[in-house]
Order: sequence, then C-alpha cells, then structure tokens
Amino acid sequence: MRMLHTMLRVGNLDRSIDFYTQVLGMKLLRKNDYPDGKFTLAFVGYGEERDHTVLELTHNWDTDSYDLGTGYGHIAIEVDDAYAACDAVKAKGSTVTREAGPMKHGKTVIAFVTDPDGYKIEFIQKKEQFDAAD
Repeated sequence: MRMLHTMLRVGNLDRSIDFYTQVLGMKLLRKNDYPDGKFTLAFVGYGEERDHTVLELTHNWDTDSYDLGTGYGHIAIEVDDAYAACDAVKAKGSTVTREAGPMKHGKTVIAFVTDPDGYKIEFIQKKEQFDAAD
C-alpha cells in the first residue's frame, strides 16, 4: 500500500492552482471537468503521481467557499530553508501565519502559511543528518 493523494475542496480552482503552482512550486499534473457532476478535479504535486503523493483540488462548480471545521490540521512540506520559503511566499502576496523559527518544545524549524481557501500548510526545514534525532 501507499498514500496516493489528499483531497481539498476549493472555492476558486484557478486561484488555488495558481497558489500551489506559483507560490509553492508544484506542477499541475492533470485537470478534468465532470459536467454531469458539476465539478472539476485538478491534481498538483512535486512529482508524477506514479511516484509521489499529490494533492487533489476538488472544485464543485456551485460552491464558492467551505467551512474548514475543527478537524483539519495541515499539510506538511519539507523545505531546505523555512526562512527563505516564508520570504518567497510573502513576496508572492500570500500569507505566512507563523514565521519560521524553532518549534515551541524542540529545535525543528517550522513555519505555517495558508492557501487561498484558508488551509494551513506547514513548512518543516530539512534537518542536517547529525540533527536527525530531534
């Protein structure tokens, strides 16, 4: 078994695709309209679906926004430099909700950003091999 994708419902598909591709650097892998069901699926990721876990962005044509609820946590993305990643997100007009820095009860450097629909994305700075125990 392997993880294939995580699905997020989005209110504006073009805006979401732009965020994940232009701000976070993913590629649009495929996009399909389902007129009978009145929805579109777009898959984005850092590599092809056969080799990587990806995000499925689901746009129901008659829904502009969603209540995220209290059960959703975040998506985590490993980055080389969380400080630089936050700067790049801000430079592209997107929102950093927790600046890069060590986590409260550890040494791992993390940050949080939000996508256009309010979903949280955690940046986790890649650790050096000698720090892997933290």
